[in-house]
Amino acid sequence: MEIPYTYKARPDTGLYNAKVGIWLFLASEIMLFGALFSAYILLRVSAPVGFWPDVALGWPRGLLNIPIGTFNTAVLITSSVTVVLAWASLKMNNFARFRVYMVITVVCALAFLGIKSFEYNDKFSHYVVRLKDGKALTGHIEVNGKHPRFWNFNDQWSVAKLTEQKVEKIKVEVDPPRDIHGHVKKDAGHGAAAHAAQEVAVSDIESMGSYTPATHPFFAVYFLITALHGLHVLGGALVLAYFAFPGAKMWKSNPEQFINRIEVGGLFWHFVDLVWIFLFPVVYLL
Repeated sequence: MEIPYTYKARPDTGLYNAKVGIWLFLASEIMLFGALFSAYILLRVSAPVGFWPDVALGWPRGLLNIPIGTFNTAVLITSSVTVVLAWASLKMNNFARFRVYMVITVVCALAFLGIKSFEYNDKFSHYVVRLKDGKALTGHIEVNGKHPRFWNFNDQWSVAKLTEQKVEKIKVEVDPPRDIHGHVKKDAGHGAAAHAAQEVAVSDIESMGSYTPATHPFFAVYFLITALHGLHVLGGALVLAYFAFPGAKMWKSNPEQFINRIEVGGLFWHFVDLVWIFLFPVVYLL
């Protein structure tokens, strides 16, 4: 028994089964990301007035790398264009060109994930150090001549761990001062002068922690949304890579159904790109 409308559209709706399925799936995805964006907005508007870390639960501003985020946005938009060109190439019966565009799409996805991992490394190796006199320092730290790295979770430091390992002093490459909007103050200097190293005695530290979800609600939501989005990028890239190589066998046996599969994969990819287009201004710019 043949399942109807697997690749031919229903005459009354103009849709085939897979397209109906992907739209229903994307509707559930919209509810998922909509809830997360709503949680982020509610946390932000309810945060105390003041700039974190000077105000413990004030909202952090200016801590994300906008140029890198902008470049990553361009990478994803490029991948949206190439996935459409891949589908259009099949419609023109040009399989070789389809494969080229699909490979470019997958490469863009991997580039996006690589750049995102670079951002994660910066956050996991960036610390807020609160002193017993009430001051708060933020910046990269140096312990025994080494800088912590995201890739080595044993490098995550705390006051208890420093005390246990009998570390007496650490260096903090202090971030330049910022105004209430998160902008670096004009008189903060540039380069090394803006990140002057300051030696801090462990006995003077009240608490410390890297920019992880446990440090502030902003980082909790930031890592949750971006990591979930990253998983969608990875999943979509794997599916598109499958269509470009082993799954491409269907092009010879049932080209119409294969084209429909590419269209469905492209719809998911556009959704992934659209989520980032909302995520970037909301989290990075506002």
